[in-house]
Amino acid sequence: MPASRPIWKGQLRLSLVSIAVELYSATKPNAKPSFRQIHEPTGKPINYEKVVAGVGPVDKDEIMKGFEYEKGDYILLTDDEIDAVKLETRKTLELTQFVGAHEIDPIYYDKPYFVVPADDLAEDAFRVIRDALRASQKVGLGQLALRGKEYLVAIKPTGTGLLLETLHYEEEIRKADPFFAGIPAKTADPDLLEVATALIEKKTAAFDAGVFKDHYQTALRELIAHKLKSKGKTVSTKDEPAAAKPSGSNVVDLMAALKSSLEGSAGAKTAGKKPPAKTASRKKAS
Repeated sequence: MPASRPIWKGQLRLSLVSIAVELYSATKPNAKPSFRQIHEPTGKPINYEKVVAGVGPVDKDEIMKGFEYEKGDYILLTDDEIDAVKLETRKTLELTQFVGAHEIDPIYYDKPYFVVPADDLAEDAFRVIRDALRASQKVGLGQLALRGKEYLVAIKPTGTGLLLETLHYEEEIRKADPFFAGIPAKTADPDLLEVATALIEKKTAAFDAGVFKDHYQTALRELIAHKLKSKGKTVSTKDEPAAAKPSGSNVVDLMAALKSSLEGSAGAKTAGKKPPAKTASRKKAS
């Protein structure tokens, strides 16, 4: 298992099959230099206080979350009230729909995560889901509650594991028309188009992310190294202790669950009756 802590731990569900999985960020949080504001005379980091106009600094236990329902008017919510909003997607990620791997416009993709089985007992079922997605060239869609928000997510195979990518909801994406409306609907000059196409073909190659380097970040690190060597002045802060890694297990009768799910789907199609409320809600959620 990776050295980092999972950001989410729960069940990946496909119909009657549930798999204990863990979710890890696929990007490195410290890959780029980050900066803090420092008080130059003392060399100490600058901290920020929570203040109220006309009152000054306030204690943490006096702070509540407020939703602005009208300009300047807020409804107050306690942490307990927010925590009481129970969503099944907080502990279960159900794959409710599948689409072709190239059907999702790239503009919807947000952030990638690695999905791995939580323990040895989950590996067989995990492997079946992974290989089924690869064989069908499909992407699984579902919803996941994470860090105070419910995300639309897509899952697809990558290597020996699964890649989960959070997606923007439709209302989060700006319409392109206002931005492109001023571009005349003309086609390119044929001669220029031919030259440009030839240039593209000449520079076409297989994608290799290792070929591209972040020159700005490299220059920043060189500047930092030079400053450390010439001045030798540093500021030390204490790291918070790491939380204990949660544990869990899951046992599934994989073949029986898959067959039951398949038979249930077939029965729903041939019965010619209105699907039950639970099935309808799943379709709506996807």
